[in-house]
Amino acid sequence: QLVLFSGKLNTIAGVVTTFFLLVYATVNLACLALEWASAPNFRPTFRYFTWHTCLLGIAGCCVMMFLISPVSASASLGFLLLLLLALHYLSPSSTWGYISQALIFHQVRKYLLMLDVRKDHVKFWRPQMLLMVQNPRGSARLIDFVNDLKKSGLYILGHVELQDLDMLPSDPLQSQQDSWLSLVDKLNVKAFVSLTLAPSVRHGVRQLLFTSGLGGMRPNTLVLGFYDDEAPQDGLARHPAFSSAREEVPLGFPPLRAPTTAKMLSAREYVGIVADALKMLRNVLLARQLESLDKAWELRRAASPPPTIHVWPVNLLRPDSARYADTCSLFLLQMACVLNMARAWRRARLRLFLCVEAGTMPHAQEEKLRQLLKDLRIQAQIQLVPWDAITRLHWQTCRGPPGGPAEEEEEEEEGIVNFPTNTAQVSDEYVCAANKLVLEQSPAPAVRFLYLPRPPADTSLYPLYLHQLELLTRGLGPTVLVHGVSAVTSTQL
Repeated sequence: QLVLFSGKLNTIAGVVTTFFLLVYATVNLACLALEWASAPNFRPTFRYFTWHTCLLGIAGCCVMMFLISPVSASASLGFLLLLLLALHYLSPSSTWGYISQALIFHQVRKYLLMLDVRKDHVKFWRPQMLLMVQNPRGSARLIDFVNDLKKSGLYILGHVELQDLDMLPSDPLQSQQDSWLSLVDKLNVKAFVSLTLAPSVRHGVRQLLFTSGLGGMRPNTLVLGFYDDEAPQDGLARHPAFSSAREEVPLGFPPLRAPTTAKMLSAREYVGIVADALKMLRNVLLARQLESLDKAWELRRAASPPPTIHVWPVNLLRPDSARYADTCSLFLLQMACVLNMARAWRRARLRLFLCVEAGTMPHAQEEKLRQLLKDLRIQAQIQLVPWDAITRLHWQTCRGPPGGPAEEEEEEEEGIVNFPTNTAQVSDEYVCAANKLVLEQSPAPAVRFLYLPRPPADTSLYPLYLHQLELLTRGLGPTVLVHGVSAVTSTQL
């Protein structure tokens, strides 16, 4: 009505024409996007349709807009952007789908085909994690910690449901998928979800290790929570993402296992999962007491002293083989460095512990290790730790290789375990002394990284192997046991 009162109806002709041209341009743009996305349901009936005509239509409309009125064209484009922002942030979810999803799918498929695993190089290695989660209620902080550890790599949350599909009317995992995806959104982690049905947890983990990922994006590292007798704590209900939620039961996950309830997994099966992963050339991380890690408090506390990350790149269960430059030690060092590179952990300081014995030229070893860190471009403080008393205790209890089955049984009864694969014969007394040595290094760190020895070749020793890992990490707080089989460091530019 105001335009009519002005007596100049032609003043809006340019704007109206510009809007019409803008509509035609966006129609052409939508058709072009559908054509490039190769959407199977896009079947235009216009006989002469090609993506060339779409581009021609978009270019023609844009050129005509600015030829008619540059001011009106600019104002119309600005108004269009405002409308797009309003629709994006204020409108409810639509039922007609999003062309952006079709375009993303098309491009991701194309780039996955271009990602050739034969062209992988150690310089560009990155961790690609598969974290096994039995119940997210007891693993909220572990999920967040592994998200920091992935360093822009693939991150998959795996879960095994112990059911038989033959006995079920339908797949029970379909109804759980939405809960897991909502969990990923709530925790704000960049992860995929992979669920499977299996007769046992070990078989399920094997399935996920074989089938998770696609093309060159497959998990190269398996992460498990530690197997111990501690009662699980519901960390999901106390998580900041759920503290203000209206739901009393976050996302409908089942309650945690009661302390008196039997576990779904035996100790032998748990160690078997670790052995399976190493056979499949996957790196393994065992995380203990990560649910006690209050990352926000650790990284928010006073800057003096800053939080620390303790790194022990030596096999404490084999003191006769204290090497710092083997594949596993370098992988352990790399994982600690990757955590330190995460934005939330940049204030933390790496402390690398060098175990030395009298008469072994400790300063020469320190200089050699310092040169290695320099070559790897890793900033860490090196601390010498005398452990003559610990190794002396080891040699007092070590009696050489067993002579027969009777002697092996006697050793097991006395708490002395002979691990035939990469692990020497150690006693519980020695392991407790090694645990005390780690615990005495102050100030207490935010998290510790320890060397994880290979499981023994003899499966009957699996429970004793797990028992000594429990002794080694008892009371250490948040601890990550690491065994690496991948070469992950390079001194070349």
